Amino acid sequence: MDKLDRRLLKACENGIPLQPRPYKLVGEELGITEDEVIARLRALIDSGALRRFSASIGHLALGIVANAMIAWRAPEEDLDQLGKALARFDSVTHCYSRETAADWPYNLYTMVHSRSKEDCLRMAEEMARTVGIEEYQVLFSEREFKKTNARI
Repeated sequence: MDKLDRRLLKACENGIPLQPRPYKLVGEELGITEDEVIARLRALIDSGALRRFSASIGHLALGIVANAMIAWRAPEEDLDQLGKALARFDSVTHCYSRETAADWPYNLYTMVHSRSKEDCLRMAEEMARTVGIEEYQVLFSEREFKKTNARI
C-alpha cells in the first residue's frame, strides 16, 4: 500500500458520494482517473489489504426496527448443512457457528431484521419448520451502539 492508496482509503472512509459516478468524484479529489480509483480499490481487495468495500444501509431510516439473533441448537454432525440451509433464507443477513458453553447449548446463529418483533418470530418459526430444528432462542436487540467505519 502506497501513500496514494492511503489517501484513497481516507477519502472513502466516511462513504462515497451517492451519485452515478462516485469514483470519478473521488478520483478528481485525489488527482487520478475514475479507472485508477477502481483499479486501486480492486488491487487492495485482491491483496487482502482491504477485506471488502460495500454499502451500508441505514436500516432505522427504512423502518427496520426489529433485529433478532436466532440461536439454534444444531446437531454437530449436521452443522454445515443446516448453516447453509438457514443462510439461504432471504431474511437472513448473517449466519455463523460458534462453540457451545456449559450453560448455553446453541451453536448456530442467524440474524434477521424486520419492521416488527412479530415478523422476526414468524421468520424464526418458518426457518425452524423448514430445516427441522426444534430448539432455538430468539434474542432481540434492545439498543444500537454507534457504528463507525474503519479509519486510516
